[in-house]
Amino acid sequence: MISKSKILSLAKRAVKSPGTYHAQWFITRKCNYRCRGCAVWMDQGSEELSTEDVKRGLDILRDIGVLEIVFSGGNPLLRDDMGEILEYASKYFITTVYDNGSIAAGKIEALRNVDFVAVSLDTLDEKKNDYIKGVNGAWRRAMETIEKLRDAGIHVGVSPTISQINLHEIIDFTKYFTERGIPVWYCLYTYDYQPNKGVFSIGRKNNEYEITDGKALAAVCDKLMEIKKENKYVYITGKTLRAVKQLALTGRRIWRCAALESFLVVDHEGRVSGCHCREPLFSIFDLPKVWGSGWIKGLRKEYSRCANCIYLCYIFYSVHRGLPGLLEIIFDQWGSIKDYMGK
Repeated sequence: MISKSKILSLAKRAVKSPGTYHAQWFITRKCNYRCRGCAVWMDQGSEELSTEDVKRGLDILRDIGVLEIVFSGGNPLLRDDMGEILEYASKYFITTVYDNGSIAAGKIEALRNVDFVAVSLDTLDEKKNDYIKGVNGAWRRAMETIEKLRDAGIHVGVSPTISQINLHEIIDFTKYFTERGIPVWYCLYTYDYQPNKGVFSIGRKNNEYEITDGKALAAVCDKLMEIKKENKYVYITGKTLRAVKQLALTGRRIWRCAALESFLVVDHEGRVSGCHCREPLFSIFDLPKVWGSGWIKGLRKEYSRCANCIYLCYIFYSVHRGLPGLLEIIFDQWGSIKDYMGK
C-alpha cells in the first residue's frame, strides 16, 4: 500500500514538474527468454551502470519532476542489485518492474517495496505462449509466479502484448484475470522503425504478429471500454482506447507524440532519448544541464510530428500530457487507485 508521505511528495512534485512525469529505464539487455517479436536477447553483451550510478540517475529524474519509473529490459530482475535499486526508487517514484514470469517468484523480498510487478503473459493457451516466448514452460512459470506474488501480498498484474496472434483472445484473457482481481495492462505489438539505430533496439518485425485486422482491434477497444465501466482492474484509460480504435479504423492519429515532454527513456548505459527508437542524445548525468535548453525544446517539436510507431506506452503518455493528463488518468482509474491505496 502506498504511504501517505509518498502521496504527498508526489503531489507536490506534480505541481512543480514541467510535465515530464514518466520515465522508462531499460536497465539491462540481459534476458533469459527468446521472444519472437523482440530483438533484445540477440545482443546482451553491453556494459551496465553500477548500482550507485543508477541511484544518481534516479535522483536526477526526481529533480526534473519524474513521478513514475518503469524498469524493463531485458529482464531487470536478472541484475543482482535490482533489489537495492527497487528499494531506492520506491522511496521517490511510483515504481513498476517487469518480469517475464521466470524470476520474480524467487525475489519476493526484493519486490516488497515496489508499487507494481508486471508479468509478461500473452495468452491463456500454454502452447501458444511458450511459442511466443521461445521457451518451453514459460506459461506455467508465469502463472505460478502470479499466484505466488499475489499470495505474498505483492501488487502483481499481467501485461499482454496485443498482436494478430492473440487479438481474438484478449477479451477472454482480460476477463479471466480481472474477475480474479488481477489487473491487466496492455502493450501493442509494433517494431522499431530504425532497428539498431535507436537507444535500445527492442521490437523486431514479425509478420505473424503484425496486426492486420483493424476492425477486430477496434472491436477489442470497444469491448474493453465496456468492461472498464464495471471492472476496476482494466488498467488502460478510455482516452487511450479511443485513440487506438481511431488508428485501427482510419489510420489517423488523434495524438501527437510527447517524447521528451511527457516521457523519456534511459538505457542500460545511462543514455537518454525521447523514446527507445530514437538515437541516444546525452548521458543522464548531463540531463540537468540540457533539460531546459532551446535544443531540447526544438527536439520536442520535431518528435511531436513523428508518426513512426504505435508503442502503447508512448501513446498513453502522449494522449495524457502534462498536469491535465495526469488528472485525466487519476479520474479514469480512480477505482483502482482507491483499491491500491486501501481506501
